[in-house]
Amino acid sequence: MQQLIEIMAQLRDPEGGCPWDKEQTLETIVPYTIEEVYEVADSIAKDDMPELCDELGDLLFQIVFYAQIASEQGNFDMGDVTQSICQKMLRRHPHVFADVEVADVHEQTLRWEQLKAEERQIKAGTLPARQLDGVARALPALIRAEKLQKRAAKVGFDWSDKMDVLAKVKEELAELEAELTVSQPAPQKIAEEMGDLLFSCVNLSRHLGLHAETLLREANDKFQTRFNGMEEMVLAEGRSLKDSTSLEMEDKWEAVKKMEGK
Repeated sequence: MQQLIEIMAQLRDPEGGCPWDKEQTLETIVPYTIEEVYEVADSIAKDDMPELCDELGDLLFQIVFYAQIASEQGNFDMGDVTQSICQKMLRRHPHVFADVEVADVHEQTLRWEQLKAEERQIKAGTLPARQLDGVARALPALIRAEKLQKRAAKVGFDWSDKMDVLAKVKEELAELEAELTVSQPAPQKIAEEMGDLLFSCVNLSRHLGLHAETLLREANDKFQTRFNGMEEMVLAEGRSLKDSTSLEMEDKWEAVKKMEGK
């Protein structure tokens, strides 16, 4: 770990460092960090352990990068980062590192949430900590929607039955359809209703014990696999997709789906 910290410091050295690394800021490397996180998730989905090891290293490098820039600004360094997370884990696991006892996982979860709420209150200072404080706006939209819904549910603002949530999805779909069929559709209103529908779909997946982000990622993979299969069929005939009609592509698509069922 120390070697990685030293490498990062040398890359950022004003005299002999790397030109690209030297010009980066906390803001400019955010997109790379997000990309690395998704590459970690992709490695796990593929069950590729060598790749996962490599991607975790890339993600760790990003963390050291942030700490180096912050250190140059006089804010904190990598030592502060590790100390902070160690203190947080010790504080949030008193049933492991202190004399607090918990009866089961449910009680442990309640205690965990209580400690997080106390931390949010400390951050808020004299102002009352709001229930949805701390849910980062920069999160992927599906993940943020689920976290907001979970936070709201903790104070009882939630549907009691999954069928009620399904009814809400149907209601939002009907509202979207209504906006699409008016004589003069309003783009902004259509966008708003589409957003409400997506939010409701996330809520339904949550009530079903599923994660919307994971579901959509898997649906993306399924679409890509089927599309690739369709394209391979067309190429095998000596043609390209651009040379195919929509009906021909639909026939190939259905053929790929049937092959999946074998």
